[in-house]
Amino acid sequence: MNVVYLSDADARNRRAELVRASARLFRERGFDATTIRDIAQACGMRSGSPFYHFKSKQEILVAVMEEGLVAGLVTIEGIAAQPLAPRAKFRALVRTQLEFMLGEGHDFIPVLLYEWRALDEALQPRVLALKERYDALWHAMVVELKDAGLIQADPTVARLFILGSLTSAVQWFRPEGSISLDQLADDAVAMFLHSR
Repeated sequence: MNVVYLSDADARNRRAELVRASARLFRERGFDATTIRDIAQACGMRSGSPFYHFKSKQEILVAVMEEGLVAGLVTIEGIAAQPLAPRAKFRALVRTQLEFMLGEGHDFIPVLLYEWRALDEALQPRVLALKERYDALWHAMVVELKDAGLIQADPTVARLFILGSLTSAVQWFRPEGSISLDQLADDAVAMFLHSR
């Protein structure tokens, strides 16, 4: 039997492929209904090959959740650092949030939202640390909106309502429908903010 050793770059690429395929399968079938064999098959691997990259299916789940949050953090940190007016910055954050939940190939955040219960308690702190950074950026945005007179609600309550409303779109938005993500973002901004 020939043994094939992967270079570091190849191993990283295979790991990333496993995470993407797992995110798609977890979103489509659910974590519990997806097997390691399903994940390996989706990547063209032998059934035990994912264990070269991950210790368990739980480790794959946490990697999927971390991938979504890290990618989202990089993007929203970039938006938050821009010298935009509060309404424009909020619109950019809303559009980004919608893209990370509803855009093609963006299965990571929906998995975080709907498979959180499946994640072992011992692994939850890894994800919670990233989620707290994510929530802090959104909270700062809502405080900025309040200071600009664009919302009147308590910032914590407003942040929870805004993110809750945006994430609910995962259940009803259809990309093939008549509304685009840009229009959805515009409608969300019009709904949440006072006109000034």
